[in-house]
Amino acid sequence: MSELIDVPRGLTGVVAAETAIGDVDGEAGMYHYRGIPAVDLARERTFEDVWHLLVVGELPDATTRASFLDRVAAAAAHPAVDRVVETVVARTDDPLTALRAAWPLLASARGTRPLYDLDERGRLDDAIAFAAVAPRVIAAVARRADPGPTGPVVSGYLAALTGSHPDSAHERALTAYLIAAMDHGFNASTFTARVIASTGADMAACLTGALGALSGPLHGGAPARALESLDRAGEDPEAWIRGELAAGRRLMGFGHAVYRTTDPRSALLRKVAEGFGGPRVAQALAFQGTAERLLAQHKPDRPLHANVEFYAAVVMEECGIPPEMFTPTFALARTVGWTAHVLEQARDPKIIRPSARYVGRPPA
Repeated sequence: MSELIDVPRGLTGVVAAETAIGDVDGEAGMYHYRGIPAVDLARERTFEDVWHLLVVGELPDATTRASFLDRVAAAAAHPAVDRVVETVVARTDDPLTALRAAWPLLASARGTRPLYDLDERGRLDDAIAFAAVAPRVIAAVARRADPGPTGPVVSGYLAALTGSHPDSAHERALTAYLIAAMDHGFNASTFTARVIASTGADMAACLTGALGALSGPLHGGAPARALESLDRAGEDPEAWIRGELAAGRRLMGFGHAVYRTTDPRSALLRKVAEGFGGPRVAQALAFQGTAERLLAQHKPDRPLHANVEFYAAVVMEECGIPPEMFTPTFALARTVGWTAHVLEQARDPKIIRPSARYVGRPPA
């Protein structure tokens, strides 16, 4: 038996693969997509532009943008999507459950083949097709009616959720959040997608597994919980936060596994929130200041700052998205990143297969 290598719990700090999609520098407090600061992309680009960057490898020019938009629209309007959306809407009112069901159903209806059996063009077609249906499925379950193909992702998604055409400020705010959330290193769901892709399974299997990982409260469920903290704290955040820390409970929306300084996504979304103004934003700003001060006292050896979930909750609420849709909206964004990682992993013929150290009862 070969000698096993001890690694940290949770694989923290372990390099499991190489990637050209993006990188996170937790010490410097920055991250990028293919060499371009993600925060800059979130401020300046459209959702579809950055989608193209992640899955194709470069930002589109006018010609390639038009071609990509046509591919996305065609995928969302595929006849099989109508049947799949109708099926899942009739059977569940939970958007994540619906999406987990929709992808395998769509794979069956489309005759989707394993990644192992596809060339690069076929894999990219599947990546676009399965990501393109996510906003439609999520919005259909939320509204209990299929909005149908809705054009540009962000404006169509907001219109489907709220029932009215969004104004430019809300569209730009949600665009910034979705772009900022598309990819972020080898997080649990992204790594799950890559493990499944390494087996040569089809795109739907990879995305469904990733979504299962994202559904956990420690991964994708924090935005709604961060908003609950604001509601519970009320007019006296210091007393409430002290009570939570004294009870040993985690303060949702604060701290990150990678960043040891300000989360750049949080800083971006704080600016977006400040642009809206109003009592909720003022409450969030006061809560953040109090929380970070008390956390510094409570855990002086570990810097704990507001993370992306904290201000994501505030921004999504300002855009008219209800709390139960926060995690599904995060999933919509992260689906793009998952497909990019699936495409990259599919080029590597080596299956991901780590070992475990047995610590149970000795064999008889």
